[in-house]
Amino acid sequence: MSQRMQQGQPMIILGEDSQRTQGKDAQSMNITAGKAVAEAVRTTLGPKGMDKMLVDNSGEVVVTNDGVTILKEMDIDHPAANMIVEVSETQEDEVGDGTTTAVVIAGELLDQAEELIEQDVHATTIAQGFRQAAEKAKEVLEDDAIDVSPDDRETLVKIASTAMTGKGAESAKDLLAELVVDAVLAVADDEGIDTDNVSVEKVVGGSIDNSELVEGVIVDKERVHENMPYMVEDANVALFDGALEVRETEIDAEVNVTDPDQLQQFLDQEEKQLKEMVDQLADVGADVVFVGDGIDDMAQHYLAKEGILAVRRAKSSDLKRLARATGGSVVGSLDDIEESDLGFAGSVAEKDIGGDQRIFVEDVEDAKSVTLILRGGTDHVVDEVERAIEDSLGVVRTTLEDGKVLPGGGAPETELSLQLREFADSVGGREQLAVEAFAEALDVIPRTLAENAGLDPIDSLVDLRARHDGGEFGAGLDAYTGEVIDMEEEGVVEPLRVKTQAIESATEAAVMILRIDDVIAAGDLSGGQTGDDDEGDDMPPGGGGMGGMGGMGGMGGAM
Repeated sequence: MSQRMQQGQPMIILGEDSQRTQGKDAQSMNITAGKAVAEAVRTTLGPKGMDKMLVDNSGEVVVTNDGVTILKEMDIDHPAANMIVEVSETQEDEVGDGTTTAVVIAGELLDQAEELIEQDVHATTIAQGFRQAAEKAKEVLEDDAIDVSPDDRETLVKIASTAMTGKGAESAKDLLAELVVDAVLAVADDEGIDTDNVSVEKVVGGSIDNSELVEGVIVDKERVHENMPYMVEDANVALFDGALEVRETEIDAEVNVTDPDQLQQFLDQEEKQLKEMVDQLADVGADVVFVGDGIDDMAQHYLAKEGILAVRRAKSSDLKRLARATGGSVVGSLDDIEESDLGFAGSVAEKDIGGDQRIFVEDVEDAKSVTLILRGGTDHVVDEVERAIEDSLGVVRTTLEDGKVLPGGGAPETELSLQLREFADSVGGREQLAVEAFAEALDVIPRTLAENAGLDPIDSLVDLRARHDGGEFGAGLDAYTGEVIDMEEEGVVEPLRVKTQAIESATEAAVMILRIDDVIAAGDLSGGQTGDDDEGDDMPPGGGGMGGMGGMGGMGGAM
């Protein structure tokens, strides 16, 4: 990097190959990238949204309607575009649904901001106005939210059903919504609701209608020995996070054998060790044992003789769920195992499902861990049903935690758009223009719902505004008939947090992108580490992470 300065020569700060974009060019480039991401998922919004097929270099195909899945799978290089992708990931982590809504709002905020920048409104002013509008929007939504009791099963089913509408699972959404609500209510406890305790098993074969909820745990394993029982009723279940194998010394040891009798003694001693392990399990009354590691062949023989059903190499997540379902404890050493460590299940059986053998642990006293078996005609169908179920589990959990819901069908956005226009009059200075732009941006949701349903977006918006002007907060767009109806009565509801989180994340991402006025190819942003560290290895020569700065780069490379 040269820092010479001679008469009439500019001082060179950056390397020759580095890129730098400044001022309105930088803003325009970043806004264009953000809008392109939003445009990529916009057609998937709503009950009549279309799906995307994503194909990678090896020919793997994903067909989905889920916003966050589309954006994760797409090959996006542009750094500003990746900020919009993060909006969908945050939405997915926090709520589980509304990822497309959040991204579409972020893209529309950038579009509105671009018009204001062209009118010479400063980006900082726009950012301030957007933040004020977002705060007001959250207030309005919280004031208008409908309270839901955890006992109101009917509303919970409607919420689960709304989250599945427009996705691959829609054909069986009535059945699946019931299963989702049952699953979430089963795993709820005093510490809250962890949907990780709802395991999802995908089975190709049959139709989506054949999906079922098992109040217990399904382990994708088989018995280790064919002489073990297929089924054990009223089973005492031992959970051992170790190996039923000969204990090895912790240091390298060498044994010199000079006599065949010594070798036999050595083998007998190993066999005795294994028998003692099995005896310890039998003595405490275990009928079934799940082992986290391997089981020696001789130990399998002794277990079979004792009539104990054993499973090896069970995942640690399975052991945790089994402990939660059966009330047992995972032990690390068989020397310490006691009868109180055993769990109980009314039935442990090896069953065939979809051509595979799996172990079903059912009839547990208080199922705090459950399993949803999802069926479908092909892998792609089952994968998409799983994504819809995950969204649905997230919204039911969120509703139970917050106890507040909003009508769907573009009703909240239309109401916010009207109220924010009124609020803009009370905002002084140029921020007023930004608040109005924010209100305008929210119209993108009902407008997109109408477009995706093949309706006239202008007529739909006019009808919606007229009804909301008349005080009907729940008036939303029925994508099937094109009429404006009361969404609450229709049963189209979603958690308050879906909307507040979407507005919050979209506003923060849009503001961050707007405040950038200089894009510079950077050096090693990982902290200047050298040597064998992997961080920064993928950076282009000259430093950067700026691949695709000239446009969307690899955007759409996987589309």
